[in-house]
Amino acid sequence: MKYVIIGGDAAGMSAAMQIIKHDREAKVVTLEKGGIYSYGQCGLPYTINGLIPSTDDLIARSVDTFRNKLGIDARAYHEVQSIDPKTKTVAGQDLQSGKMFSISYDKLLIASGASPVIPDWKGIGLNGVHTLKTIPDAERIIQNLSEDIQHVTVVGGGYIGLEMAESFRTVGKNVRLIHRGTYVGKMFDADMAQYIHKEAEKQGIELILNEHVTAIEGDRSVELIRTDQNLYSTDLVLISAGIKPNTSFIQGTGITTGIRGAIQTNRYMETNVRDIYAAGDCTLHYHMVKEQDDYIPLGTTANKQGRIAGLNMAGQQRMFKGITGSSILKFMDLSLGKTGLSEWEAKQLNIPYDVVKIEAKDIADYYPGSRPLHIKLTYRSDNFRLLGGQVIGEKGVDKRVDVLGTALFNEMTIFDLEDLDLSYAPPFNGSWDPIQRAARQAMRGLTDRN
Repeated sequence: MKYVIIGGDAAGMSAAMQIIKHDREAKVVTLEKGGIYSYGQCGLPYTINGLIPSTDDLIARSVDTFRNKLGIDARAYHEVQSIDPKTKTVAGQDLQSGKMFSISYDKLLIASGASPVIPDWKGIGLNGVHTLKTIPDAERIIQNLSEDIQHVTVVGGGYIGLEMAESFRTVGKNVRLIHRGTYVGKMFDADMAQYIHKEAEKQGIELILNEHVTAIEGDRSVELIRTDQNLYSTDLVLISAGIKPNTSFIQGTGITTGIRGAIQTNRYMETNVRDIYAAGDCTLHYHMVKEQDDYIPLGTTANKQGRIAGLNMAGQQRMFKGITGSSILKFMDLSLGKTGLSEWEAKQLNIPYDVVKIEAKDIADYYPGSRPLHIKLTYRSDNFRLLGGQVIGEKGVDKRVDVLGTALFNEMTIFDLEDLDLSYAPPFNGSWDPIQRAARQAMRGLTDRN
C-alpha cells in the first residue's frame, strides 16, 4: 500500500508514525513545502525572547531521522499544487530544483496546515514587517531584533499577538498592540478581557483598540504604521491577523470545504472523496458542545487528528470524538484559559444559557502565596448542562480549565461539578475548588429564583 501525506508537521507526521507501526509493508511518502519537519510551532514566541535558547530545540525529529531510521520517504521543499482523484496522483514542484513532480497514491492524507493572513496593506513588503508561523519566520525576527529596534508594534490581539507582545516586552522593547476590536483576547467575553487589559497596562504595553491598520510606511524599512485614525512611529511590525487553511490546491477535486475553506471530514478523518483523508489546521473540527463543525486550529487537535487519520488509513478503525475548544496562553504574569462556549458564543448560537462569575483563590486563602482566580461559567438554563468556562489568574488556571474540559467532554451539569472528587491540601487547593464554588453560587442563584 502506498500512502502519500501532504504536510510534514504535527498532523502529517503523527499519521505517518501510525501507518508504519500498523502496516509493516507500507510505503510512505511525505511532501513538505518547507525544509523542516515535525517541530513545535507553539514554542516559537519563546525563542524570540530567548527563553528557549534555539529554534533547533523545537524540532522533535529531523528529516534525516524520518528517512534513515524510520524508512519514510520524507521530501522537503516539495510544494503540492494539485490533486487528481481520478488518476489518484498528486502533482507539484520541487522548490529546490524547480522540477515538476507527480506521485501516485493508494491513500492520501491532506495535512497541509495553515498560513498567516497577510493583509493587502501598502508597505506590507518593507523590511521589518513580520509574521510568525514557522521556524524561518522566528529566525528572521530574531535577526531583525537588534538594539536599534526600540519600538515594536503588534497588529492583532489573539493568541499569537498577545504572546508576541509579551515576548517583545520581556526583552525590553516598547510595545504597542493595535487591535481592530473593542477588546483583545476575543476568545473571552468582554468582562473577562478586562483583566488582560489591566495586565497590559501594568506591564507597560500600550493597547490601541477600535482602530484598523490601513498602511505601513517607510523608505526601505518600516518607520510608521497608519490606522484609520492615527499615525504611529515604529521600528518593527508583527502582524497577527489570524490564519487560513492551506487548501487552495484542492480546487477541482470535489472535496467539500467549510469555514474559511477548511476541509470537511467525517469522524474517521475521511473526506467525501474516496481514499482521501484530512487532518490538522487545514480541516474542520467537530465541536462537541456546539454539536457542529468549527474551525479552532490548535496543536493538540492537529496531533490527535493526525494520529486518528493514520490509524484509519492503516485499517485500525478509530473515531475522532471532537473538541471542546480547550486552550490556554501566558500573557506576562497572567494565565488565560478557556474551554467550551463563552457567553457571547452561547448567545450567537441561540442556546438558552445563564452565567456565573466569581473571584476565588487558587489555593487555600490562608496559605502563603495564594493568588486570585477569576472564573466565569456558562451553562444551559433549561437542563443546567455546562457549556463552557473561562479562567484567568496568575496560578492554577491550567488545572481548572482541564477539569472543565473533562466535564464538557462528559456532558456534565453544574450540579455534577459540585460532586467531583478533586484533590485538596492547602498548598494546592481550598477544601472547595474554585470551580465548585462557582457551581454552588450558580445553584444558589437557581434556588433564589425559584
